[in-house]
Amino acid sequence: MKRVVIKLGSSIVADEEGELRSGVLTRICDVVASLHREGKEVVIVSSGAIARGVRIMGLPARPGAVDELQAASAVGQGKLYRVYDELLRERDLVSAQVLLTFMDMSARTHYLNARQTLRKLLDWRVVPVINENDTTATDEISFGDNDFLAAQVAILVQADLLVLLTDIDGLYTADPRHDPDARLVHEVGDFESMEGIEVGHTTSQFGSGGMRSKVVAADMATAAGIRVVICNGVRDGALRAVLAGHMEGTNFPPRAARYSSFKLWLRYAKPSHGRLHIDEGAARALREDGTSLLPVGVVEVHGLFDAGDAVDIFERDSVSGALKMVGKGISNYSADELSRVKGMNSRAIQQLLPRATDEAVHRDYLVLG
Repeated sequence: MKRVVIKLGSSIVADEEGELRSGVLTRICDVVASLHREGKEVVIVSSGAIARGVRIMGLPARPGAVDELQAASAVGQGKLYRVYDELLRERDLVSAQVLLTFMDMSARTHYLNARQTLRKLLDWRVVPVINENDTTATDEISFGDNDFLAAQVAILVQADLLVLLTDIDGLYTADPRHDPDARLVHEVGDFESMEGIEVGHTTSQFGSGGMRSKVVAADMATAAGIRVVICNGVRDGALRAVLAGHMEGTNFPPRAARYSSFKLWLRYAKPSHGRLHIDEGAARALREDGTSLLPVGVVEVHGLFDAGDAVDIFERDSVSGALKMVGKGISNYSADELSRVKGMNSRAIQQLLPRATDEAVHRDYLVLG
């Protein structure tokens, strides 16, 4: 294990009163320093800027309005980073504050620039401390209390391990706060069948995530071949146990990486702007033969999108009539153009749109889902 991403949820950074958990942060920075002495590279992804701002401003609770959340983040962000910087500096480590937005992940050039910057910081033996830039984000929960952001960062830096720290021991069969019979789930290897596992939205009053966003983050990271562990960051010794390889919290083993870096970005980071319904033959060709999607196989076009935007691709079940997800890809056509040529063969399309490409979605820019 060479590279680790450690994500601290709002409930780790601050208690229910919004007071900073100084002892917890000190212990975590001790662990980071130990890893560095062993030659490991560490990235910290931290929530808590809003919680810190709420406490400093004396607000009675986490605000609901976006402008108030952004203002609270502006108050708390610098002060929270200063705590990390001082704790790490006391341990002879250099840190760097990195603020990312959803746009930095969804735009390919921004994504590549973020990756290059983070990798250079790690080359310099700097500890990046990352948070979402809530002061400019248009959706304050766009990263699910930074769980999705942590998964994206782990993918960006090609981490070996992603640890999601929360204030309970991991994933349970029911909510342990309300059900005394709830059992800890030690390992999840199959995301398709999670019956009997509690993945509700329960979170602290200062957070915006919950266990569901952590499971989705684990799905994202393990698809890139990254091991993920959800564990209790408040409990002393839990993080060290994870790093020592012990069965602590809920473990998500890495899966065989099925996608390239580009296709991971397309699958998880680039937002879709439209939806295509395709016929059964086209769906079968995509799944079984690995072909591109041609306009002749498109039955319906929904949404407003331009060429270069991502679209979700569905087929309609011939028996039930329900829509089934086939995949996601980059469209070579705008919604208006594709609406004009859907169901047409290539020769007819060339007569109508002489500069059009043969593929509605090329297989190199398509990921099955």
